[in-house]
Amino acid sequence: MDKHVIETRQLSLFYGAFQALTNIDLNIGERRITALIGPSGCGKSTLVRVFNRMNDLIEGVSVTGSVVVQGENIYKPDTDLITLRRKVGMVFQRPNPFPLSVYKNITFGLEIHRKGSNVEFPNIVEQSLRNVLLWDDLKDRLEDSAMRLTLEQQQRLCIARVLAMKPQIILMDEPCSALDPIATLKIEELMQQLKKEYTIVIVTHNMQQAARASDFTAFLYLGQVIEYGETKRIFAAPTEKQTEDYITGRFG
Repeated sequence: MDKHVIETRQLSLFYGAFQALTNIDLNIGERRITALIGPSGCGKSTLVRVFNRMNDLIEGVSVTGSVVVQGENIYKPDTDLITLRRKVGMVFQRPNPFPLSVYKNITFGLEIHRKGSNVEFPNIVEQSLRNVLLWDDLKDRLEDSAMRLTLEQQQRLCIARVLAMKPQIILMDEPCSALDPIATLKIEELMQQLKKEYTIVIVTHNMQQAARASDFTAFLYLGQVIEYGETKRIFAAPTEKQTEDYITGRFG
């Protein structure tokens, strides 16, 4: 039996009067990659940002229903958002390294959240870079500006920055959209390594990426989950006509 790390029940989200998500019931299992697919504007990014309450930063957002992350209702009034976002890390669409050294990019969050002491930082930096297969490339360039790295290295560094905070869940919002096909495949290979320790939820507009990289797939349309299940089944034998139409390229 899969252990569910994220559970939503009757989740709806509104931007002012506009309803972006409608009655979403979803169970996301531990240490697997779950892909959210669907046409632009269907609610994929909104949904993934629910899981660490990044939508709270937008004025006029309201949420109904429940979102339980590792057994805790994250929308209860006394939720500590700093703790939540440490536990549920996020990697964005475009690499967004800080204009600091490679080393400082990884220690920045540790310093802000006072996690660990300066004595431990070198080990944490090394382990975080090893986890994203960057250590050998960058161990002699730790004082270089992160802005001098390739786009792929920058995105890996952003993942390393998340890993340094010791999250349990990693959210990825179209993490490969700025990358070329070769770099994309390398990030997908990295995700396969990371899922041995982390639960990953990825938003992607790339059907091939969802089919290649994920274990489970949810198809969203107009703010609703139309179909959710094992990726192999969703792509080989979807039960909903809308899912089939989208996967085969008839719309979206």
